[in-house]
Amino acid sequence: MGAHGRWDGSVGLRWSGFLAPRTRGCRVLLVILFNILFAAVCPAEEWRAARPDYPWTFPQDHWAREGYRTEWWYFTGQLCVEGDSTRWFGYQFTFFRVGTLRERPDLASDWAARNLIMGHAAISDLSGGRHLFSEVLYREVPLLAGFNAYPDSLIAWSRGPAGTDGAWALRWNGGAFDFEMRDDAQGAAFRLSTRPLKPLIFEGPNGYSRKGEGPTAASQYYSFTRLRTEGTLSLEGRTWRVRGESWMDKEFGSNQLGKDQVGWDWFSLQLDDGREVMLYLLRDAAGEVDFARGTLVTATGEARYLTREAWRVQATATWKSPHTGATYPARWVVELPGEGLRLEVAPELADQENRGRLAGGLFYWEGAVSVKNSGGARIGRGYVELTGYGTKNRPGI
Repeated sequence: MGAHGRWDGSVGLRWSGFLAPRTRGCRVLLVILFNILFAAVCPAEEWRAARPDYPWTFPQDHWAREGYRTEWWYFTGQLCVEGDSTRWFGYQFTFFRVGTLRERPDLASDWAARNLIMGHAAISDLSGGRHLFSEVLYREVPLLAGFNAYPDSLIAWSRGPAGTDGAWALRWNGGAFDFEMRDDAQGAAFRLSTRPLKPLIFEGPNGYSRKGEGPTAASQYYSFTRLRTEGTLSLEGRTWRVRGESWMDKEFGSNQLGKDQVGWDWFSLQLDDGREVMLYLLRDAAGEVDFARGTLVTATGEARYLTREAWRVQATATWKSPHTGATYPARWVVELPGEGLRLEVAPELADQENRGRLAGGLFYWEGAVSVKNSGGARIGRGYVELTGYGTKNRPGI
């Protein structure tokens, strides 16, 4: 899944680049008014649902797919500094398209918009023991943000955070993706280019990824599970040349999370033997697993779809955030008996919690992890995403 966000009507009230009132009372009132208007003009059934017979077309489907309420382009990876094998960084880069209206309003104004664009980016300095998170949220209007159409190489873009003279951007480079972000206030930036080491795979038959028992509880979902990655990364005035491997997810749909589901645990693991493992567990309010699926990608690029019975994840430790009070699982044993795998997964850095100010103050844990065998030898790297922990923190998708 690899994505997250409070994507109900309230997200539209924190419009960057728009003069929104700063008092809490005004924001609450605007949230209420926006939710009323949203429900009136755009009933949920008007949004397209994911379908098992979706007619994929590439490369066009790398661009925005209008008509679905939520869509995201998601990248994570671990990168090593060129010339220094001891210096490692983890990173995340995500663009979200958040649909507010199925059709653009019929208004003679450049400010008439049907989408929001939200960006999340993070850098984990695995050697220095620090984690930085940056975010943007804009309406899809000229000068602020937009989604371009195929075959324009620019897929999505937005202005940077307030005080940053530069844009965030995602581009198609003919084989995979280039992307960049910067946050001058935090002294953080990266510009990365990727190339596929393995072909695209679907997560679920024909990219139909079930998230529950109902036929529409699903998304259209594909991944590049191993991308060669290189570029530059900057922190606090210092810039490094970096290289490594990344994972890319693209999902779009309209009602992936059921009303009784509160969040998910998601794993993307790249093993040194050439295999990759993707697993997700959707949780209910009691913390029990409500629905789960997975994919194992062989060294030759074949996707094998895993039912809930084919694998087990056991959390063996927890970490409590001193910032939000949320308690997250923090170490796991992952077993795939049919594949002969028993993996010990652990965070490379304890505090990799992303804490946002926009979109209602969403927070979640998104971090670089190590993968070891039962003997303690490193056999891979990966990323884990944990959403819906803490109070009033359910992703609204």
